Amino acid sequence: MRILLVEDDHRQAQFIVRGLQQEGACVDHVADGESGLHQALAAPYDLFVFDLMLPHRDGISMIRELRGRGVTTPILVLSARNSVDDRVHGLRAGGDDYLVKPFAFSELLARIYALYRRSTGMMEPAGIEVGELRLDPQRRKAWRCGQQLELQPKEFALLEYLLRHAGRVVSKTMIMEHVWDYNFDPQTNVVEARVSRLRDKVDRPFDRPLIHTIRGIGYVLEER
Repeated sequence: MRILLVEDDHRQAQFIVRGLQQEGACVDHVADGESGLHQALAAPYDLFVFDLMLPHRDGISMIRELRGRGVTTPILVLSARNSVDDRVHGLRAGGDDYLVKPFAFSELLARIYALYRRSTGMMEPAGIEVGELRLDPQRRKAWRCGQQLELQPKEFALLEYLLRHAGRVVSKTMIMEHVWDYNFDPQTNVVEARVSRLRDKVDRPFDRPLIHTIRGIGYVLEER
């Protein structure tokens, strides 16, 4: 999952970024509304997390601009404003959820996952399944044939991305954009190396592979 966080409180931003990265998310952070709007329009994201009180451009203005341009990416609003009118204002502007500061990180994470599941159509709380492979995003666990897979955070994020796009070919560029927090470098082999390590755990101990290479294009996870 790739997330854009726009938050001018450095301490709070670092707390959020660190926590989300530990969950395997790819997080870009900017500290003002004008830069946030530019970044939101410049790169593909799965979810936005916006503060409302920002330098240069406020969060409401950002949300309205994005929605006016047809951007449908889910937006979680963070704000110290906790009145009913404030929450209604944020949601009517185009926000999808509203979380009042201060908040527990566990609640932030739960709301992020809920918005992500809703936007991707993955509403089932039990997790994502393809054949004998099952992944539980909430518990950060995965199994094949009932056997739990020991995955590093980036391996889990890569497997989740492939599962959420099961049956569809995803390019190395798409993987880099959504699993790593830097732009694709055609000279790097980080995707190939990580896919190879993931196959060691997901495919090689079992009878048949689920992760397939589409030469010159990318990868697809499916039963064959």
